[in-house]
Amino acid sequence: KFEKKEKIAEADASEGMIKVNKEKSDDKVKSSVNNSDKSQKLKGTQIKKLSVSEAKIKTKQKHVSEEKKKTVSELADLINHRNTILIASIKNLPASQFQEIGKKLRGKAIVKVPKKNLIFRAIDSSGNEAVKKIKEQIKEDVAILFSDLDCFDIAAELIKSKTLVKAKIGQEAPEDIEVQPGPTDLIPGPAISELGALGIQIQIKEGKIEIKSPKTIVRKGEKISAGAADIMNKLGIKPFETGFVPLAGFDIKNNKLYLDIKIDRKGTLEDLKSSYAKALAFAVEIGYPSKDTIKFLIGKAGMHAKK
Repeated sequence: KFEKKEKIAEADASEGMIKVNKEKSDDKVKSSVNNSDKSQKLKGTQIKKLSVSEAKIKTKQKHVSEEKKKTVSELADLINHRNTILIASIKNLPASQFQEIGKKLRGKAIVKVPKKNLIFRAIDSSGNEAVKKIKEQIKEDVAILFSDLDCFDIAAELIKSKTLVKAKIGQEAPEDIEVQPGPTDLIPGPAISELGALGIQIQIKEGKIEIKSPKTIVRKGEKISAGAADIMNKLGIKPFETGFVPLAGFDIKNNKLYLDIKIDRKGTLEDLKSSYAKALAFAVEIGYPSKDTIKFLIGKAGMHAKK
């Protein structure tokens, strides 16, 4: 009897374990089914999101205003039918001066200030692979000039269009700023101490202040102080230039890119004068006869004859 009871108990226990295991496996199946349902739902939502975003991108790509298309077309046409493209900086240029320079350039160049993405599209759509070299030079605050003139001729026109402006406090001096000697329109008063504070020697003549000797009040690269700016404004000294600053040019005809365009008329003239003087002296020294040297050669021969 005892053995029978033990066997019955063991059988009941094993049946119980089987039931527990079945329940656990059923739970696992249910949870896996639920998880698969969730993942499918998530995938469905992600697909929906992707399709919505794709649709948005497509609509954005499709929607390009007619005005932008027209601008790109005009720029591409200028690239294909002009000989020169010039990039010029217009940073801190007042709108009034921009318009004034634009008027001066009429008949010589067409000035455009397009957005970067539009000019890039125009360059790409122009079909001219060589022009793409200039894309790297197009940055913020630049104007693009299209012309049939040479790059350097256009740059020279821009240099001529520059105007002098007053100094402002905190600006960096481009060169040494010197106060020249001579009479001024300043009357004696607070101006005497203001000039003295900058080390400027003065004298009173006919009721006006006269500057006795030259004085450098700001060195190149130094910041302009309030006192120096005030005196420069009173004396009419304008040490800064504003205007279009040529940065780079592209010769479409010859596929040539020009960087760091610098035109210094005064410096070039000084160099030419110096070279001419040296060449003349050398020509006289070696006895080279020409229209410019003949009178010096005759004078030199007369001096030698007297000896």
